[in-house]
Amino acid sequence: MTPQGTSGQRAGRPVGGSEERRTTRALPGVVVAGMTAVISGLSVFVNSYGVHSVAAPSVYTTAKNLVAAFILAASAAVAWSLGRRRAGSATRRFVTVARTSQLSQTAPTAPKSWRVWGPARWAGLAYVGIVGGGIAFILFFDGLADTTATPAAFWRDTLVVWVAVLALPFLRERVTWWNAVAIAVLVAGQVAIAGGVGHLAADRGELLVLGATLLWAVEVVVARSLLRDMAPAAIALVRMGIGALALIIYLVATHTLHLLASLDLTQVGWVLVTGLLLAAYVGTWMTALARARAVDVTSVLVGSALVTALLEAAAGTTSLAPQALGLLLVMAGAGIVLWASLGRPSMRRRDATSG
Repeated sequence: MTPQGTSGQRAGRPVGGSEERRTTRALPGVVVAGMTAVISGLSVFVNSYGVHSVAAPSVYTTAKNLVAAFILAASAAVAWSLGRRRAGSATRRFVTVARTSQLSQTAPTAPKSWRVWGPARWAGLAYVGIVGGGIAFILFFDGLADTTATPAAFWRDTLVVWVAVLALPFLRERVTWWNAVAIAVLVAGQVAIAGGVGHLAADRGELLVLGATLLWAVEVVVARSLLRDMAPAAIALVRMGIGALALIIYLVATHTLHLLASLDLTQVGWVLVTGLLLAAYVGTWMTALARARAVDVTSVLVGSALVTALLEAAAGTTSLAPQALGLLLVMAGAGIVLWASLGRPSMRRRDATSG
């Protein structure tokens, strides 16, 4: 062995072929979820302005979901083209299924042919597309139109509670003591941000938002199950593609489809920006779910409230002072999950083999 070869191995550089040198280690799922939280926080802030540019919330939602579907389709095509030349790259992982073992990660593989899928698989995909990508969006934005932002945000952020409840029996995800602590801290933070729960009411708007949140919680569990042998890009495309089609059918049924073609340049601009953010959100969200437990990924996502609050304070629309305690609690809750997932090797191995 030459001295040069020895130093190369000590430095941890691969000595294999060019394909090995291009292989990079995948980011942990909770880290990708952190990226999703940042995108979500920015998206909520931008949507708070964009949603007022279009009179009908359903038309606005349909337009930006269509944009997101086209962007995801184009991104998947580019990722597939680049991934064929760069095995182990981030683009390759987005469009293929990564098989993992407890000690090492093998090369990504293609999912099973759709010809051998059973009724359960088709039902799951239909739920993700029609319900998660369509009906839930209609309920949420219609509910948002009938209530204020604060209670709507509170009910939406209870997603982590419902996912934890569903993940235990359906995904066999064990809720550890630190999961319980993190969720309790996150809920306390949400309550503090909302200014307590005394002002919450079971009116139509809040019930619609809660209904959408429950539908999305089921979608998280279904998507996590599908992602065991399907690529993140495939689930993301199903969610936004079929969801956009369901929304168009809804516009036809409510005789508002013509409004979709009458958007002016300003409205189109908002739709393009929010559609891009939605595509980035769904793409990273499915990637995070493919790499980590649903309860952990959803817990980290609550951190989006911190991002939105900082942006609103920077824009001068709200003050951080009344929300300070709640935001600190949210940051602490998400931090507990990141610490437990990244700081403990056993957790990383478990996440790697749980998919």
